Amino acid sequence: MDSGTGTLLPRRGDILKALSRSGGTGRRARLKIAFLSEECGFDSHLRHSGINKPPIIARVARGRTQTLVVKVGTSTLTAGTAHLNRRRMLEIARQIVHVREEGARVALVSSGAIAAGRERLGVERRNGKVPLPEKQMLAAVGQTALMALWEQVFGMFDVRVAQVLLTRADLSDRRRYLNARDVLRTILDHHILPIVNENDAVTTEEIRVGDNDNLSALVANVLDADLLLILSDIDGLFTADPRKDKAATLIPEVHQIDEHIYALAGSSASGLGTGGMSTKIQAAALATRSGAAVVIANGARPNVIVDAAHGLPVGTRFLPSEARLESRKRWILSERVSGAFVADEGAVKALRSGKSLLPVGVQAVVGEFERGEFVAVRDASGREIARGIARYSANDARRIIGKRSDQIERTLGYTYAPMLIHADDLALL
Repeated sequence: MDSGTGTLLPRRGDILKALSRSGGTGRRARLKIAFLSEECGFDSHLRHSGINKPPIIARVARGRTQTLVVKVGTSTLTAGTAHLNRRRMLEIARQIVHVREEGARVALVSSGAIAAGRERLGVERRNGKVPLPEKQMLAAVGQTALMALWEQVFGMFDVRVAQVLLTRADLSDRRRYLNARDVLRTILDHHILPIVNENDAVTTEEIRVGDNDNLSALVANVLDADLLLILSDIDGLFTADPRKDKAATLIPEVHQIDEHIYALAGSSASGLGTGGMSTKIQAAALATRSGAAVVIANGARPNVIVDAAHGLPVGTRFLPSEARLESRKRWILSERVSGAFVADEGAVKALRSGKSLLPVGVQAVVGEFERGEFVAVRDASGREIARGIARYSANDARRIIGKRSDQIERTLGYTYAPMLIHADDLALL
């Protein structure tokens, strides 16, 4: 039963009966889509979603099948109600199946565990901050219900699913990052749909990603995805908050994410999820730096996933950086930083030409961090230009900044390296 509409979902047996009446199984996927759409009252959009369109990508310029990460927010899954909307979930599944059949590798990052937990326990959503243990309890109950629904929905299309629960700790350590990458790629290689969520039931504030927008960017980073599609309850990025300013207009394309773009981001109005437009912009910044295009669009828009995958004008599209980063540097960009080095103009120029960050070119050290932790590099104006792995702690770095590399051992009594960040451990923004 669809809690949002009272509509009964078609059963698998009903689908198979319809298939048998159609005279065979050679067109099973197409028949299932048509049948489900008709029975559930969908506009299936089959006339517009691929019959006369080029394939999503048979192959891309790099000579491999395209990888798409779809992030679905709680407000999209609930269709603005307090409960998961089965009809909406079925329509999302239909579109994902469609692009998979065109050759795309798809990973789904799904919010909704806490909403599913509230629904399962009959707990009403309330105003105010919910304590972390209560959120974790709701997530623990709701994650099983959420996955059961996704398994049921995708099972109607004979698509197998795999649950992948991640924390920031899984992506902070290089070995665990590579393991997460290998597991996700193996799942995709076996034509299984990975459904990713943060492991809210066991995470603490220190190891939480915090929202599924940024988690989806990290997944896109891990998978070296070509496109990250973030579905929400808003049409994209506007020139002003469209809920308050009727003159606000949609920005169809963003070439560079700068302070002006961040200033346009508002907060979540639905109260159903943890991410607002600001977290989506943060996610877009990470994903585009990793070489993926990003589209922020309304999950209720008809055929939004298929159209975005085909490159049609949908929501707001953020263009990727020109150069795709190798795996190690994508990993560096995926991490949150503990502090920063403030570099002078000469050091900034050296970094942009592929050099390491030397103590002589650093004017200040910001924050507290240990050797081996992730730090930002900022220019004199405070703009972040790079991220990397510190070769010295903050305390040691403060003692050697402004000095030549051959003075490090004389100052500290020891030396780890002649630089503060090695070029191999540095990723430019």
